[in-house]
Amino acid sequence: MIAPDTKNWTWVLERPCAECGFDAEAIAFAAVPEIVRDGATRIGSALERDDARVRPDEATWSVLEYGAHVRDVCRIFDTRLALMLAGDGVTAPAFENWDQDATALADRYDLQDPAVVAEELAVAAYHVAAAFGSVPADRLDLRGARSDGSLFTVTSLGRYFLHDLVHHVHDVRG
Repeated sequence: MIAPDTKNWTWVLERPCAECGFDAEAIAFAAVPEIVRDGATRIGSALERDDARVRPDEATWSVLEYGAHVRDVCRIFDTRLALMLAGDGVTAPAFENWDQDATALADRYDLQDPAVVAEELAVAAYHVAAAFGSVPADRLDLRGARSDGSLFTVTSLGRYFLHDLVHHVHDVRG
């Protein structure tokens, strides 16, 4: 059993991540779609490895589990972006809480088929990349709120989302 991740990762919007090197401030919003597609491609390639199902140790997910997680992250952020864009620009829509660790267990990330996960990740990444790529410049300041009260603009949501992908590309490098 892997210990649940209880960190509030929103700090990555304020300073670079020492683990993966991601620097949100250095990312132009227009680069979000390309970075999403690149990250999904890299994780998809990692899912082709013979050891994709093997955990490197008892406390670390396998490539398969990271791939399934990133697929679901793409889906979640596609939904969150849509909520923000559908908003009235005054009230920040609230994002439904998502427990990534409970999802990993309930959906048995460890037992999924790596080829299927790679295909689903590619589709989810394509959709969320297209969604971020189609945001008009005058909508970048729309806001959304996570259940813990963290506020995001469309721009900061994109950067925050990117960190997840970049970080997990770092996790699965091999």
